[in-house]
Amino acid sequence: MFRNRSVSLVIPAYNEEETIGRVVEEFREQPDIDEIVVVDNNCRDRTAAIAAAAGARVVSESRPGYGAALMAGMSAATGEILVLTEADGSFRGCDAEKLLVYLDDAGMVMGTRTTRQMLQQGANMRFFLRWGNVFMAKFLQVCWMRPAEPRFTDVGCTFRALTRETFEKIRPRLRETGPAFSPEMMCAALQERCRVIEIPVTYSPRLGGESKHSDTFMRQAKTALKMFRTICRKRFLERGAPIPPDRLAAEVD
Repeated sequence: MFRNRSVSLVIPAYNEEETIGRVVEEFREQPDIDEIVVVDNNCRDRTAAIAAAAGARVVSESRPGYGAALMAGMSAATGEILVLTEADGSFRGCDAEKLLVYLDDAGMVMGTRTTRQMLQQGANMRFFLRWGNVFMAKFLQVCWMRPAEPRFTDVGCTFRALTRETFEKIRPRLRETGPAFSPEMMCAALQERCRVIEIPVTYSPRLGGESKHSDTFMRQAKTALKMFRTICRKRFLERGAPIPPDRLAAEVD
């Protein structure tokens, strides 16, 4: 519990048997976390079994993609506060408290990996990836300069926290199933006039495996293009209107 509110940690996972056990154990040590939900996103290894043995509740999502897994996890979670993180061990469990503290002043708190002093040696945040995230974040910031005036430096940080109320507000606006889900959440919160703030978090080298979206320059470029298109769609095509429920259901199916 955090200040009398229950907290659920959601971890999307695809073939993360090498790291998932250590990640679950680290976050279980945090006194504010009440439950840990690991989303088995079509894993072909022992990720689900290892996560369950470490103390997590495992749910399955057959639709592939980071966004699809997170939607399933947040929907299945029972907490009044939702904390999202990665299965690769690149984020520290002790930083969860920082995100939670700032929820007193916001509906969603974003982590940022672009603060150099918080980057550990060997972390996957090389020059192009770091400044690409900064550029995309500033583009999103400019798009919503009026009326929100946000301050962002990272659109790809997957360590974040939001209230259940915020999730229910933005839920009808979320449709991306891949990595573009990350900036889409930010845009949806701004569309709903939720207060969104950003704080620096420690970013460490992966405990194992390779990133599915940023291990090569080509994958980074493809992910950046998808994020750019998503931000443009949210700002210039939806124009503040929520996605109709029947259209959302059709896209999910």
